[in-house]
Amino acid sequence: MTDPAQTVLAGLDAIRSDLEDLYQDLHRHPELGLREQRTAGKGAEALRSFGYEVTEGIGGTGVIGVLANGDGPTVMARADMDALPVRERTGLPYASTATVTGPDGTEQPVMHACGHDVHVTCLIGCARLLAGSRDVWRGTFVALLQPSEENGEGAEAMIADGLTSTSPRPDVVLAQHVLPYPAGYVGTRTGPFLSAADSLRITVHGRGAHGAMPQAAVDPVVAAAMIVVRLQTIVSRELAATTPAVVTVGSIHAGSGPNVIPDSAVIELNVRTYDDATRTHVLDAIGRIVRAECEASRSPKEPTIERIASFPPTVNDEGPTRRVADAFAAHFGDDAHTVELQTASEDMSEIPQAFGAPFTYWAIGGIDPERYAEAARNGTVSQDIPVNHSATFAPAIQPTLDTGVSAMAVAALAWLGS
Repeated sequence: MTDPAQTVLAGLDAIRSDLEDLYQDLHRHPELGLREQRTAGKGAEALRSFGYEVTEGIGGTGVIGVLANGDGPTVMARADMDALPVRERTGLPYASTATVTGPDGTEQPVMHACGHDVHVTCLIGCARLLAGSRDVWRGTFVALLQPSEENGEGAEAMIADGLTSTSPRPDVVLAQHVLPYPAGYVGTRTGPFLSAADSLRITVHGRGAHGAMPQAAVDPVVAAAMIVVRLQTIVSRELAATTPAVVTVGSIHAGSGPNVIPDSAVIELNVRTYDDATRTHVLDAIGRIVRAECEASRSPKEPTIERIASFPPTVNDEGPTRRVADAFAAHFGDDAHTVELQTASEDMSEIPQAFGAPFTYWAIGGIDPERYAEAARNGTVSQDIPVNHSATFAPAIQPTLDTGVSAMAVAALAWLGS
């Protein structure tokens, strides 16, 4: 019996050049979250040309394309579209020089520093191949282009704008992410894959005074400094060594000069956890430590703790993940792996949750294999291989695109081709 994946992917050679052109175009023209009009427009235009029924503007710039092909399961495949406010330093001939005006009126550089241009290209490639091989599969394929993943707003925006009534309910939702592994690599993982993320802004209140007269002040800088130090004990002293979690203070602001004790200090921090119990414990511990240190410092009023961003954990359902892992093992052979737990975060899981559907999310590699192998031999992977969000992160066009298109098609056909 002919393998449907082999039949579908036999068309990859004919569209490879088009996909590489699309990828370079998207890379040259990155757009920030909820501003992805050009990217969404190109995706919608492509899907429409393949015969998909396309709906645009869901949640602002979100797009879905639906291809019904007889009775069978419904598979939704999602790709995120947005870029980051990063100035590109890859030196590539198709590097981004794009800028936008930020909320404060200043000019911001924009770059696809996380590989979302890869994700869009691979989904478009998969959608095109499936549309051209309808005789070997049955069911419905839904291609979803999501805005604003980086800000954790896009999935929620699409859902709030009626995604679940606009799209057929999927039997499974699929998604992938390019990561700093060798290109050609595919990695699946059952259970927790990506962490939950919570970003907090803490305002510590004091009483300002002359820097030479500290007895007249309640110094919020000292209180903030003690909080920063004490927060490091949550992971090291309150969690078991086998429980993964990260607490990182990324920003602290206070005062306007060396000889003035300010009235307040602001701390911004980020928390990564993998299950609800740990998440609750860490967030509660942060609140306890902040309030206790402020009381110890004689703060004149309670500190304020605001959650300024939040991402759910990405926890893969076992059944779909095992089905995809088996399909990858059959298709990719030794290039199919079990990927380790990742500390990045995503909002993708909100989409299947809104539909009440299971999902699986996997990794593909994007680093030139020879470059990665050399760094591995030298023990310098962490120093020499750029990671996502770096100004020098640039997936190798091939075999990254071939792998991403193939992985999405193979995974979808694990349902549609059965």
